[in-house]
Amino acid sequence: MTKSSPVDDALAPELIDKRIADLGDWRGQTLSRVRTLIKDADPEVVEQWKWMGTPVWAHDGIICTGESYKSVVKLTFAKGASLKDPSKLFNSSLDGNTRRAIDIHEGEEIDSAAFKALISEAIALNVTGVKDKKKAKL
Repeated sequence: MTKSSPVDDALAPELIDKRIADLGDWRGQTLSRVRTLIKDADPEVVEQWKWMGTPVWAHDGIICTGESYKSVVKLTFAKGASLKDPSKLFNSSLDGNTRRAIDIHEGEEIDSAAFKALISEAIALNVTGVKDKKKAKL
């Protein structure tokens, strides 16, 4: 098994743009829409490109990934099991102890306000974890 080399974060937005364009269907439109919502929720979000071609959004750690499959766009939240989800957006990977995912199928819309709230909560959890690690080192 070969490991992919990391991509400079500066190139990631271009690679994500290319992925969206290459999909050229509802999956590209969906990925573009959630990308916009993520940036709206956090203008300081860092876009990354990992694991042989997966868009990743981060702020003091991974917020979520955006994978596209034949019949679904999957948004996997790295610490999803620790997030409150009163709007019940998580509909996949519900049995794990760490991650949770949102599967979006063709024709489905995501609740923009609830999604942005989930993004903000994920960021807050990441920031708290970074602060806790810094305190532990003191």
